[in-house]
Amino acid sequence: MARIKLILKYDGTEFAGWQRQRETAETLPTIQAALEGCLSQIFEQTIKAVASGRTDAGVHAEAQVVHFDAPRDLDNIRLVRALNAMLPNSISVTHAYVAPDDFHALFSATGKTYRYVIYNSAIRDPLQIRYATWVQKPLDLAKLEPLAKVLIGEHDFKSFQTSGTEVKSTIRTVEKAHWSRLHEPLIEFRITGSGFLKQMVRNIVGTMLYLHQNGGGPSHMTAILQARDRTKAKMTAPPQGLHLHAVYYPPELDKACREL
Repeated sequence: MARIKLILKYDGTEFAGWQRQRETAETLPTIQAALEGCLSQIFEQTIKAVASGRTDAGVHAEAQVVHFDAPRDLDNIRLVRALNAMLPNSISVTHAYVAPDDFHALFSATGKTYRYVIYNSAIRDPLQIRYATWVQKPLDLAKLEPLAKVLIGEHDFKSFQTSGTEVKSTIRTVEKAHWSRLHEPLIEFRITGSGFLKQMVRNIVGTMLYLHQNGGGPSHMTAILQARDRTKAKMTAPPQGLHLHAVYYPPELDKACREL
């Protein structure tokens, strides 16, 4: 048996997020169910996959990390090619590795980077609508950037946690938080941290947009952060603008992985 590490890219628009759900006639498909179904066919037995975190419905991933335990030798299996031939077009496996036995996609992770993309224009673009959130009113990065700087450091982010997942602590460390203009009219918020609470990034973005549009400054953002109360924060930004950009692991674990 070998522990296998996969890197996945997916368009989350048509999925109910990463996590497998109880199947009903109304249930949308999930990334986990699609991947596990293909793996189970390849290995002719049930395979369980573990991701670095649960992306929500409609959220995308540029480099989601997943692990599973292969029940037999992979020498005669071109795993990346086999999976990509079976998975729906909205999911791709970009890399596969044999990982150390102690590698764990979730518990070994030391940090993540998320991108939130906004299409800032008076007129929506149908070709962007799946991957960026449309904001009509002009956004001023000089006003948004000071709001982002409030987040940097170790804080209790309870104000930005959506209920639904129990955690031991709501304290997280944000290493970087920055707004930038990609090219007209696309704007990006990028945040890197040790870990993130349920819908934390979307709640942060929604709050910053609200403060920007209603004259709020860094002092208001600080007060919301320090309140440790979700009702003090503002709206949850829509899911389609959010992209899981990267997941980070200890260098020794990365070096110990052998690409298939």
